[in-house]
Amino acid sequence: MLTVYFALLLAVTSLSGCGKSDAASTPTPKTLTLFAASSTTDVIEQLARMYEHQTGVKVYTSFASSSTLARQIEQGAPADLYLSANNKWMDYLAEKQCIEPDARVPLVGNRLVIVAPMSVAMTTWKTIAPLKKFTDKLAMGDPNHVPAGMYGKKALTNLHVWDKIASQVVPAKDVRGALLLVETGQTPLGLVYATDAAASHKVGVVFTLPASSHPPVRYPLAVVKNATMEASAFAVYLQSDEAHSVFERAGFEVVK
Repeated sequence: MLTVYFALLLAVTSLSGCGKSDAASTPTPKTLTLFAASSTTDVIEQLARMYEHQTGVKVYTSFASSSTLARQIEQGAPADLYLSANNKWMDYLAEKQCIEPDARVPLVGNRLVIVAPMSVAMTTWKTIAPLKKFTDKLAMGDPNHVPAGMYGKKALTNLHVWDKIASQVVPAKDVRGALLLVETGQTPLGLVYATDAAASHKVGVVFTLPASSHPPVRYPLAVVKNATMEASAFAVYLQSDEAHSVFERAGFEVVK
């Protein structure tokens, strides 16, 4: 039913500052802008190219932490679609009446892993115990607002590690920033998504955090108020079997 709704959705004028201004409703070349969590960079760029090749519609993308993007949309940034790495920031925009209330769908899921540079001898862990003895720095998304960091803090708290490791955390502005710190050797360990680790040739996974240690990692997709008609069509495409195959090859879990 949600896919049908996306296909039929008409842009609705909003009195808030969210989304594009009314001027965006005037005839323009077929384009749309997607604001997406940084952890989806590679797969969304691939899907955007595929969609443009098939339809001629240009998909512009902006990647950052879900929190940063949500605040930008609230302030009127010209987004048509928003793909968040957690429900909290999507709920935030819903409360601000910045998204179409019936045009929201859980799209994909992910896992949390701890990574180390490929350049060092790595030993995979069977449990979280080695982290309890770890004395160096751990890179992760800022747990105050970055979804990966928020999930990570919850997991490490439930695994009885957070109180010990909190002072050693190097907070990054988004999860790709945390990955970069490990790739460049600035920190010996990082907590990122499984898909981030899979996309990098410079890090390897030493431990996968138990799914039971944190809420499910879910990426909701929604149409922003005042979006172009092309936004709904692309939202439908992102829920297609073709898009699902691309997400799965990148390591995401398709939510059905």
